[in-house]
Order: sequence, then C-alpha cells, then structure tokens
Amino acid sequence: MTRGDIKNREVFLNNIANNLGRERRKSEVERPRWGHQVQWKVLAGYTEDQLVDVLERQCQSIHTNFVRTNQDNLSNTLLQVIEASNGKSVVRWDDPRFDSFGLLEPFASWKESRGMNIHKWDVDKGEESIRLAEQADVGITFSDLTLAESGTVVLFSDKGKGRSVSLLPATYIAIVPKSTMVPRMSQATREIHQQIESGDKVASCVNFITGPSNSADIEMNLVVGVHGPIKATYIVVEDR
Repeated sequence: MTRGDIKNREVFLNNIANNLGRERRKSEVERPRWGHQVQWKVLAGYTEDQLVDVLERQCQSIHTNFVRTNQDNLSNTLLQVIEASNGKSVVRWDDPRFDSFGLLEPFASWKESRGMNIHKWDVDKGEESIRLAEQADVGITFSDLTLAESGTVVLFSDKGKGRSVSLLPATYIAIVPKSTMVPRMSQATREIHQQIESGDKVASCVNFITGPSNSADIEMNLVVGVHGPIKATYIVVEDR
C-alpha cells in the first residue's frame, strides 16, 4: 500500500449508508448553517495586545511563566529564562525562525561564554535527537498559533520540528510571536480546515500544549510535572 492510498473506502462508506437506511450521498452535501454560533463571539474584536493580556492572565491559572519582549531584546530575555532554569543543555527545533529572529549568533556565543550546549533537532538522526531531548534541561520551540483564552500554544509538526523537544526536557520554553495570537480553539481549527480546503500540506500531528504537564486524577489534587516538562515559560515577542 503506497503512501496516501485508501483501500476499500467505497465499500466502507456504502456499508455505513446502508446501516443508516438510506442511499449514500455523494454530491450536494452542504455544511449546516447553525442559527447560533457563539464560538465566534468569545473575545471577538480583541486586538493582538488585548489577546496578549488575556494570555498573561491565563498563564497564572496554568502554572506557566509569562514574559514579554521585543525582537531586539529576545536573545537577552531568552538567556535569562534559560539560566533561571539552570539550563546547560538545550535542544531546539530546526526552524528558520531562530535565524529570522536573530538567535543563531547568540546561541553560538553562549557555548563559549556560558558553557551552554544547544542542540538542533536533526531529522536524519532521529534516535540521537530523541536522546538529546531526553537529557536536555530545556527545550525551545516557536508557537505556530497561540490561543489566548486557554493559554495554549499550537505546534504543527514538520521534519525539523520534533515533538520530543516540547515533551522530554525538564523545562519547556515557547517563543510566541505576537502575530500568532488568536482568541481560542475555534480559530485554530478553522485555519487547519482552510488549509485542507486549499489543498495545502497539513501537519501530520498538531500539538496543543497548555503549560507544563499536570494531573488531578488522584482525589482532585493537582500535581504539576507528572508526564512531561515540570516548568513552562511563554515568551511573547513583538514581531511586527
């Protein structure tokens, strides 16, 4: 079976239609127009700055550190956050935004001046990259979309964007370009749907990360850092 092939789809869908007691509909299928669509009214009309304020307040509820900065001060801010987490070993995505946001030169200098090892995810060395992420003090990614209401960063997987970077290190840092801010999940799912409708390549995995890992399964007592990063920081960057 070649990649992208779907076997027995027609038989499967016809069987569903038969069990529903009707003919299978292959055309003139329209999305329902619901009379009430309250999901679009939440935080409607908020500016990017107002959405950042909402995110900052939400971070207090999800045990996440929140920092604001601009592109000129991003490297210094990032260094402060890493050092506050006692980060000596760092793993990051292979993402062109690290270059466009002016971080590659500081990364190289920190190895000399701070003794800090910063490893880039290597898609050709997957097992080694996972091992480095597992041993790293800090993992750094960019946010692709950021949901103000819930305090969630959305990560679209890609070749250089290993999921282990945000999952395995003790501390997770998300660099959040302010332009990625949207009100809530509604806008995120709409963007993914629009990508599909346009025939664009869609990420095989979309991660929604809301602060450090936590669980309240045992008698509703919240425990933070049970199956992933113990600490998380969002660095919101003015990018336009």
